[in-house]
Amino acid sequence: MTTDQLLQIVLLALDDGKGKDIKVIDVRKKTSIADFMVIVSGTSERHVKSLADHVIDEAKKNEVQPLGVEGQGGGEWVLVDLGDVIVHVMKPQTREFYQLEKFWQADHLPLYAVASAAH
Repeated sequence: MTTDQLLQIVLLALDDGKGKDIKVIDVRKKTSIADFMVIVSGTSERHVKSLADHVIDEAKKNEVQPLGVEGQGGGEWVLVDLGDVIVHVMKPQTREFYQLEKFWQADHLPLYAVASAAH
């Protein structure tokens, strides 16, 4: 399965589950841990868990096993690691606090540029 196909499975699952404010961020030029970050809001802890579960179920139906799932016990923020696609399902208040979109979309200086500027 291609990364684009996996991304479409995730987006359809989130749309089907009535996820709010779905954002896809291409992180291929920023990190090697994934190609895409998907950030979505759930309206309650129950909705956050339900969205994450739906993504996991749809991935498994398409023979993609999650590499990891974090935060299912709390319901404020659930991370589903599908390898090339990492899904962050968050309550709106949690999403606002951490501002992952700003972090991943920002243009950061390479570490060596920061170090040389300090001297």
